[in-house]
Amino acid sequence: MPNLVSVVLKLFPREKLIQYSTHLLPITKRVFSGNRYLDPIDGKGYRTFLPYGYQKSRKNALSPGTLSLERHRIMWLYLLKETDFFSSNLKVLHIAPEQCFYPRFKSMQNIEYFTMDLSSPLADVHADICDIPFENDFFDVIFCNHVLEHVLDDRQAMKELYRILKPGGWGILQIPIDLNLEKTDEDFTITDPKIRAERFGQYDHVRQYGMDYKKRLQQAGFDVKLLKYQEKFSPEECKLMGLSNSEVLPIVHKM
Repeated sequence: MPNLVSVVLKLFPREKLIQYSTHLLPITKRVFSGNRYLDPIDGKGYRTFLPYGYQKSRKNALSPGTLSLERHRIMWLYLLKETDFFSSNLKVLHIAPEQCFYPRFKSMQNIEYFTMDLSSPLADVHADICDIPFENDFFDVIFCNHVLEHVLDDRQAMKELYRILKPGGWGILQIPIDLNLEKTDEDFTITDPKIRAERFGQYDHVRQYGMDYKKRLQQAGFDVKLLKYQEKFSPEECKLMGLSNSEVLPIVHKM
């Protein structure tokens, strides 16, 4: 199974995977139904979570019912328990919208929901994150998860995210982060996909973020907290919901 998941990820373009998975989800939800794991996003139980990854696959990572990963489930729990996201009237921008969130956010009556990406079929607006086509101080909330590691000029992208966020607004800007790496590792002369995968963790990543990610966001103007929100839950709950101990939630505010 780990090899199969890796092969599928490499063979099919992201846009095609999104289209195919929409039809497959009702089937996988039934096939993997059980009570060993719980996906907090759909509230359903599963007999297993699936491995996931381009290189060394992570076990018990991918929910067969929502396609959520560890980072998605911890974000959902944070939104549910720590914010007014599901009750307040908010204008929301979701960059590179994830399938586990998209239909749920799209159906919410309390939010005005905008999606943006370079090419995703889930995006309302196709645009570059370094040149976002919205006016200043436009959004109450921004989600931008596992995007910045793909962007050469990530500092410009951060400035754009700050620009379009309202004063008092907030966002979640997740990235793959190495908690043992003090300074972000990047080398723009590396373009070979194999070398990028070996050094940065994935063939299309241009850097491996370290703990100075917080400083980069602060330099763009944000107030930043890096939360290990999984610590709010017991080891048994983390295992049940497939939460990773290495995941960090970067919560940003525009003061």
